[in-house]
Amino acid sequence: MKKYTIIIPTLNEEAIIAEAVEAAVGLGPQVEVIVADGGSQDRTVAFAEAAGATVVAAPRGRGPQCNAGAAAAHGAILIFLHADTRLPDDVIGLLETWFSAPRVQIAKFRLSFDIDDLVLDLAAKCMWYDTRLTSYGDQGIVIRRTFFEALGGFPAWPLFEDVRLFERARERTSVVVLPARVVTSARRFQANGAIPQLVRDLGLWIEYVAGVSPFEIAARYK
Repeated sequence: MKKYTIIIPTLNEEAIIAEAVEAAVGLGPQVEVIVADGGSQDRTVAFAEAAGATVVAAPRGRGPQCNAGAAAAHGAILIFLHADTRLPDDVIGLLETWFSAPRVQIAKFRLSFDIDDLVLDLAAKCMWYDTRLTSYGDQGIVIRRTFFEALGGFPAWPLFEDVRLFERARERTSVVVLPARVVTSARRFQANGAIPQLVRDLGLWIEYVAGVSPFEIAARYK
């Protein structure tokens, strides 16, 4: 039985999925890699399988896709990772240390971006704390399988499923912020501008907190 399962939800990510899977597989024999695909129309599935991942088909949406990946997982510890996020090289040793303590049920990493930008660097450092505003799937979510199942998994939402999982977790325990950085692609911010994208993301989060349906928000997010 594998100790760790990395679950990567995908949709039309042929440009980056092979690199993502290869990096995850390269972490060692304790690691299982599952790509949960939401119906890609490109070569995402073929590239993921060729790189060494197990691919499961799932209803489109990050929540349903992550749940499908978790259902197929064999690891005692699940790592939910975006296709454009890379884990630190020493991640297995780090997790062995932190998750040796039974009190640690769920964790996230510190965030960094793959470009030098003062605005994004400041925004990333704000995410080094665990609050309702600053914890997302971009930072990677590490969670014991038993705790994930006790929480009922992710809600079947296309957006803010990560925020809701953290909310449920905080009702029972503390979210640990691991002392290591993941590196996430800044492609959305490069395409739309750092400040406009940050303002837009904040506006969507405010809508979520105000009770707007994640399905409605996701329709505009696209």
